[in-house]
Amino acid sequence: MQIPAPLPPPAQAAPSARLGHATPSRLWPEEGYRRAPYWVYTDADIYALEQQRIFRGRAWHYVGLEVEVPEPGTFKTTFIGETPVVLARAEDGSLRGVVNRCAHRGNLICREPFGKASKLYCIYHAWSYTLSGDLSHAAFSQGLRGEGGLPADFDKAKHGLRKLRVDTLCGLVFASFHENIEPLTDWLGEVTPGIRRLLNRPLKVLGYDTQRIHANWKTYHENPRDSYHANILHTFYGTFGLSRQSQESAMTLDGSGRHVYFYTKAGTEKKSSDYESTTSQLRSHNEQMKLEDPSILRWRDEFGDGISVQILNAYPSFVLHQIANSLATRQLIPRGVRQCDLVWTYLGFADDNEATTRARLNQTNLAGSAGLISVEDAAVCEMMQRAFADGEDGASFIEMGGKTLESGGSSKLSERAIRNFWNVYRQDMGL
Repeated sequence: MQIPAPLPPPAQAAPSARLGHATPSRLWPEEGYRRAPYWVYTDADIYALEQQRIFRGRAWHYVGLEVEVPEPGTFKTTFIGETPVVLARAEDGSLRGVVNRCAHRGNLICREPFGKASKLYCIYHAWSYTLSGDLSHAAFSQGLRGEGGLPADFDKAKHGLRKLRVDTLCGLVFASFHENIEPLTDWLGEVTPGIRRLLNRPLKVLGYDTQRIHANWKTYHENPRDSYHANILHTFYGTFGLSRQSQESAMTLDGSGRHVYFYTKAGTEKKSSDYESTTSQLRSHNEQMKLEDPSILRWRDEFGDGISVQILNAYPSFVLHQIANSLATRQLIPRGVRQCDLVWTYLGFADDNEATTRARLNQTNLAGSAGLISVEDAAVCEMMQRAFADGEDGASFIEMGGKTLESGGSSKLSERAIRNFWNVYRQDMGL
C-alpha cells in the first residue's frame, strides 16, 4: 500500500454563538452525561475550545509507531488536533516530538508524510533545527557588510521548536503538550493490558489508509466506544458470526472513564429466546447472504485466548483493533467542526511469515475506509451530522445499560463507555 498524501484542510465554519454568552439552547441538559446536546457537534466556538482544552491540554495523543521512525534522522509528520507535529528519531536514538512550525515566521518545517534528514530545515528563511528541535542556524543572522542581521542579543536557545513530551508503550508512540502529565501507562490505566495482549512483539507496517468523514470528530469517537451497535448495524458481524451479543464478551474501562476496550469470542454462542426474538427483527442478520470466497472469515487464534474481536479506544483520538487476524491503529484528526480524518495503519509482526502476512492483508478488507464492516460506521457518523446539522434542538439519549457511570458493568450491551466519555469531556471543557 502507498503512503497517503495528506488531505487538504477543509474550509472552516463561521462561529455560531460566542462562549460566555449562554442561551437556553447552549445549556447542557440537566441529565448530564446521560445526554449529549446536538449543538456540541455543530458549534464552532465549542470546536475551538476543544483544541485548547483537550488536544493541547492534559492528555496523551497517539502520533505513530516506533517502527515508523526506525533510525536517527527518520521522521513522520502528523497532527494532534489541528496542530501539525513531527515525530523524529534524534541523533542519540531517542524519540522526539515537536510542533511542525518554524519559530521564525510559522512556516511548516517538514512537508512530507515520512522522510529522513540530518536536520529540520525551513525552506522560507533557512532557519534550521536539530532533530531534537533546537535552533542550530539562522541564515544571515550576522547580516552582510555590516548591515541587517539579527539583534546582538538574539539567543538561539530561546527560539527552538516547541517540544512535546513523548512516551511509548509496546511500539506505540504518544505525545502531549502537558509537561507534567502522568506516565502513559498510568494515563491508560486498566486498558493497558489490552494493548500488551495485542502488541506482544516487534511490529511491521503493512500499509495505510486515510479517509475524510464529513462529521464532527466526536461522532466517530463515540462509535468504537459503542459496543452494542456492532451486532445491529454491521451485517457482516451478525450474519457471519465474528461478533454477536450471544457470544462470550466483556468490556473494561479505566478508572477515569477515559479509555475502554471490549472483546468478543466467536464460536461461543449462548443464544436465548430474548436474543432470537430480537435478532429476528434486525436487518443485520441476513441468512441469504453468502460469500463466494469465505477465506476472509478464516482466522487463527494467535493469542491463545479465543478472542476474535478486540476494539480499544483511548481518549480522545486513538483506536487499536484486532478483527480476526487483522491488526490496525486508527488515529482520529479533527478537520473543522463538521469534518474529521481517520488514519488507518495496518500492522503485522516482524516475525510473520508470508502466509500470515497475506492473511492479515486479506482481512484488512474488513476494516478501513471501504471495509466490509467499518464502512458503515463512517456512513452513520455522516448521517448523524446531517440529521442534527442545525444544532439547535435535541440531545442524544444515552441510557442503555443504566443511568450511572458504573451501570452496565462489563456488559457489551451498554452505553456505559459513552456516558463516561461525556463525563470526562464535560470536565475537560468546563461545560
